[in-house]
Amino acid sequence: MKSTIWTLCLMTCALTLIRTANAQATAVTAIAHEPTIVSFDPPGSIITYAFGINSAGVIVGVYLDASDIYHAYLRAPDGTFTIFDAPGAGTGPFQGTAFYSVNWEGAAAGQYIDPNGVYHGFLLARDRSFTSFEVPGAGTGTGQGTFDWNINSQGEMAGSYVNTGDIFSGTQVWHGYVRDPAGEVTEFDVPGAGTGPGQGTEPCTIDCVNAEGATAGSYIDASNVFHGFVRAGNGRVTEFDVRGAGSGSGQGTMPYGINLLGQIEGAYVDASYVYHGFVRAGDGSITKFDVRGAGTGSGQGTSPANINDWGAIAGEYIDSSSVNHGFARAPDGRVVTFDFPGAGTGSGQGTVPYCNNAEGAIDGWYIDSSNVQHGFLRTP
Repeated sequence: MKSTIWTLCLMTCALTLIRTANAQATAVTAIAHEPTIVSFDPPGSIITYAFGINSAGVIVGVYLDASDIYHAYLRAPDGTFTIFDAPGAGTGPFQGTAFYSVNWEGAAAGQYIDPNGVYHGFLLARDRSFTSFEVPGAGTGTGQGTFDWNINSQGEMAGSYVNTGDIFSGTQVWHGYVRDPAGEVTEFDVPGAGTGPGQGTEPCTIDCVNAEGATAGSYIDASNVFHGFVRAGNGRVTEFDVRGAGSGSGQGTMPYGINLLGQIEGAYVDASYVYHGFVRAGDGSITKFDVRGAGTGSGQGTSPANINDWGAIAGEYIDSSSVNHGFARAPDGRVVTFDFPGAGTGSGQGTVPYCNNAEGAIDGWYIDSSNVQHGFLRTP
């Protein structure tokens, strides 16, 4: 984990430059040309979440069925679905299986909830072999356990675990972990993380461990303020805050992803509880941005969700009527906004992008006028 550097270290400088230029052109093209956007729901779904999307266009996520059971799915580029239920997953209401992240090989990471309400991490490999795992320090009570959010191109995984309290009552304390391709787990806490209810260390989801093993996320201090961190592959942790972030409970800096270049995107919440976007470069410099049309009231604003390896960002903004809208931000800072045609226009409805891949495709979900949630895919 600490010494591997994906396939870029095997490429010549010329090939790297060509690939980078082409990919950046693709990202810009995704913004410059009219894209296509389609809706999807796995069979039997009443609520659909679309999370990770890899460079081949494979989407992973989770849906809730009519019995309130969660099922994981993979959606192939041709639109066909593979439904997956982890061995040992519960079949009671709000139990089951979820995928969150998928790497370029098609290996998927996620978690399942057993019949006792305990969370377990798992890996579904490219050959569809299944491996369940627990962080050694994870609790075994209801609402405790291992929450696996990420997998990178090397097969390294990162997530959170809960050893005290539970997520249902909000009394949990969060801790971070990384799991190398051989299955060795390293637990960590960011210095300064609180140890009270709802506090601790939380790696973010989907794309929060990059190809060099760097992990990004938030830690919540003893005053319930959020701060950003990046943990290098060698274990060194750097903490950071965006200037302008609030210092009250529920305010602060919230990274949501890290790419191969070490760029981190996310949101910061100001003293009025308004969300604003930011990008932190590999050298630590920070660029802040707000999408035109974003509201300026509490809980409104700009919230990036994902950054691909070329620096293109996908996310949502919430307008002054508390309606969600999608945006795509190119590496040069140009922004376009979009809405799924069938998205509702009432408060809490609209379009919620969640991930973008190296080819400029964006997935996520939209909430229609009946408050029903569906997956979507937007392609250049």
